[in-house]
Amino acid sequence: MQEIQRYIRYALSIALTAVFLLHVGGKLTIPAFSTMENQAYDARLKLTLPPRQENQVVVVDIDEKSLAEIGRWPWNRNVMAEINDNLFDYYKIKTIGFDIVFAEADIDEGGKLLEKMSKGSLKDDEIFQQEYRKIIASLQRDEIFAKSLENRKTIMGVVFRNDSADEFKGQLPEPIARLDDAMKDRIPFHTPNGYTANLELLQKSAYGGGFFDNPSLDDDGVFRRVPLLQQYDGQLHESLALALARTALGSPKIELIVETSADNKNDLFLEWVKIGDIYIPVDEHGDVLVPYIGGQKSFDYISGTDVLNKTADPARLKGKIILFGSSAPGLLDLRTTPIETAYPGVEIHANIIQGILDQRVMHKPGYTKGFEFLLLVVLGLLLTFLLPVLSALWGIIVCLSMATLLIISNLVAWTSYQLVLPIATPVLLTALLFTLQMIYGYFIESRGKRQLAHLFGQYVPPELVDEMSGQMEEINTDGEIKNMSVLFSDVRGFTTISESLEPKELTDFINGFLTPITEVIHHQRGTIDKYMGDAVMAFWGAPLDDPQHALHSMNAAILMIERMQTLGEEFKAKGWPEIKVGVGVNTGEMNVGNKGSEFRVDYTVLGDAVNLGSRLEGLTKVYGVDIIVGESTKFEVPEYEYRELDRVKVKGKDKPVAIFEPLGLLEKVDKSVRKDLKRFHLGLKHYRAQHWDEAEREIFALSSLDKDRKIYQIYLDRIMKFRENPPPDDWDGSFTHTTK
Repeated sequence: MQEIQRYIRYALSIALTAVFLLHVGGKLTIPAFSTMENQAYDARLKLTLPPRQENQVVVVDIDEKSLAEIGRWPWNRNVMAEINDNLFDYYKIKTIGFDIVFAEADIDEGGKLLEKMSKGSLKDDEIFQQEYRKIIASLQRDEIFAKSLENRKTIMGVVFRNDSADEFKGQLPEPIARLDDAMKDRIPFHTPNGYTANLELLQKSAYGGGFFDNPSLDDDGVFRRVPLLQQYDGQLHESLALALARTALGSPKIELIVETSADNKNDLFLEWVKIGDIYIPVDEHGDVLVPYIGGQKSFDYISGTDVLNKTADPARLKGKIILFGSSAPGLLDLRTTPIETAYPGVEIHANIIQGILDQRVMHKPGYTKGFEFLLLVVLGLLLTFLLPVLSALWGIIVCLSMATLLIISNLVAWTSYQLVLPIATPVLLTALLFTLQMIYGYFIESRGKRQLAHLFGQYVPPELVDEMSGQMEEINTDGEIKNMSVLFSDVRGFTTISESLEPKELTDFINGFLTPITEVIHHQRGTIDKYMGDAVMAFWGAPLDDPQHALHSMNAAILMIERMQTLGEEFKAKGWPEIKVGVGVNTGEMNVGNKGSEFRVDYTVLGDAVNLGSRLEGLTKVYGVDIIVGESTKFEVPEYEYRELDRVKVKGKDKPVAIFEPLGLLEKVDKSVRKDLKRFHLGLKHYRAQHWDEAEREIFALSSLDKDRKIYQIYLDRIMKFRENPPPDDWDGSFTHTTK
C-alpha cells in the first residue's frame, strides 16, 4: 500500500511538471504563467534601477506651458522651424528626433485664398502675380520647416501600421537594408502592412527617419520591449531610437548578427544588432528590452516655449541628443510601463537611446526557452523523488533553499551579466510541487496514520505510530499467528489498599503507578493491551515486527520493578501505602489481531502462551519473587542471568514448564550470587533425582545464609513432605499448581 501511495505521488508530481513543460514548449498556453513572469521581470527591473546620473538625452517637451503660450498643437511649421534653428544654431545640439509625424501640409488659410486667386481670375494680372510671389514665400511653412531640417542631423518619426485596411501616407525614410526574397522570410521581423509617414518635402530634407510605433506590446498593455527593426515590403527600417543613437555615434552601418535555428537550419534568429563597437541584444523579432533608468522625468525636460524664446540654459542642451515630443496628458502620448502607469512615450525612446550608448540593454537570448525547459525538468524530477521521502520540516527547508538559490542566481545573472533568465516558472513549480506533496501527504497518506493513531494511539507510543505509518503494508489487524512476548503485572494486596483509601485518592493512587508502568512499556516499544483495574497486560512483536521482542519485554519487567521501588518514596511522602508489583513474562506463538463484537473491537493477543504469561504473574506471590519468566523467554534472552525456580504444571495444563527468576544482566551479577546460584541448581538436581539428603544439604545451607528468600523454604518443606510420602516412580520433578 505504501509503495502504491508513493507511485501515485510520483505520477502527480510528474504530471504537474509536464504542464509547465508544455507551456514552455509552446504546446499549452497558460496566461497566468506569462503574467507571473512579466511581474517577476518588472520586480527585478525596479529592484536594480541605476543611480541617477547625467544623461546624453534631453526631451524638448510639448508641455502644458508651451501649449498655453504658443497655442494648441499642432504648431505652425514656421514655429517648428524656429525651434529647430534655435536648437542647432543657438544651443549647439548634436542631433534631434521628432516623436511626431508631419503627415499633413501646413498651409495658411490666407495663403490658400491667394493661391486660388492666382490660379483663377487674377492669373493674368502681372502686378498681382508679382506681389503674390513676394507674400507666398513667407506663407509656405512646410518649405520653411524643410529648409530648417536640411544639412542637420534631424530624424523624422514614422508610424507603421498593422490595421485591417492598408494605409500608405507620406514618404518613408530610406531603409537601412533591402532583403531579398530568400532572406526576408527567414528572420521573423515584424511586417506591417501600412504606414503613416512625413510629407515627402520634409522627409527628403531630413537626415533620416525611424518608426516609433510598438507592435511588441505585451498582453497586459505594458511597454517592456520595443522593436529596433521592422520589415516593410522587403525593406528593413530602423526605429527612431536606433536612428538617433546611430546618428549620435557618427552613423555607423548596422550589422545583423544571426544564429541558425536548432529545429530548422533554414530559420535564422536575430541575436544582436551591432552599430560600430556596440552590440545591442535583441530577440528573434528584433525587439529590445527597454532599459529604464527610473520613473518619468528621469531625463531632463525643457519646455518647447523656452527653446523658442531662448530662455533655457544653453548648458542643458549643448551637445545633447534631443527628442521632441509631448508629456502633456491631453496629447495622449502616455504609456503603461513596468515603472509607472502614466509614462511619457517620448521618454521610452530616451531610455532606449541612453541604454544603447551606455551598453546597458538587458539580454534575453534565444536559448532561454531551452534553459527554462531543462531547469524545469531537473527541478521536477529532483523534487518528485525527493519530497516524498522527506518530513514536512525538511521539505520546507529544501524547497525554501532551492527557491532562494534560484532567485539569487537569477539576480546574479541579471546584475552581473545583463541576462534575463526565467524565474517565475521554476519558483512556482517548486512551490506547487511542495504544496502538492504536503497536501497529498496530509490528506491521503496521513489518513492512514490517523487511522493507526485511532486504532493504536492508546496502546503504543507516538513514535511507534510514526514508524508504523511508514510500514502500513506490514500491519495486519485481521488476525495472525506470530511469535511474540507478553507481560502481565499486578499490584500485591490491592484489595486491602483500595479499602484504606477514599475514592478520589484511590483514583490518584492507581494513576500514580499505572502512568510510570505505561511509560516503561512504551519506552521498550511495547503495546498496551489493556488495563484491568490495578493490572496491566502488554505484548511485543505486533503490530510491528520486533526481532528483539523477548529482550524488550524482559527489559520492561526489570525497569518496572526498579520504577516501583523509587515510586515507594513518593507514595510514602503522600501518605499512601507501599506498593509491590508482580510481573510475569512469557514468549511463544500467539494469535494477534482485532477481537471483539460488532459493538466493540480490541487489538489483543490470545493463546496458550498468553495464558501461561498470566499464570506466571500469579506465581510470583507463591515463590516470593518480583518477576517470573517462561523457559522460552529465557532461551531468547541469554543476556540475563536466571534462577530456575521450578518445573510446574499450571491449572489446565498437563505438560510441565520450567519457570525462572531473572537476576540481572550477566555482566552485572556478582560472583557470590553466581556461587549461590550454582549451589541452588545443584540442590534442584538432587531434588528431582529424589536424593533428598543431598538436596536438603545444599538448599538448607543457602537458607541459613538468606532466611528471607522464600524459594529455599518452599523446597525444604517439599523435601520433608516427600520423605514421608514419596512421589510416584514416574514423577518428572514438576509441581502442580491447582489455583490460578
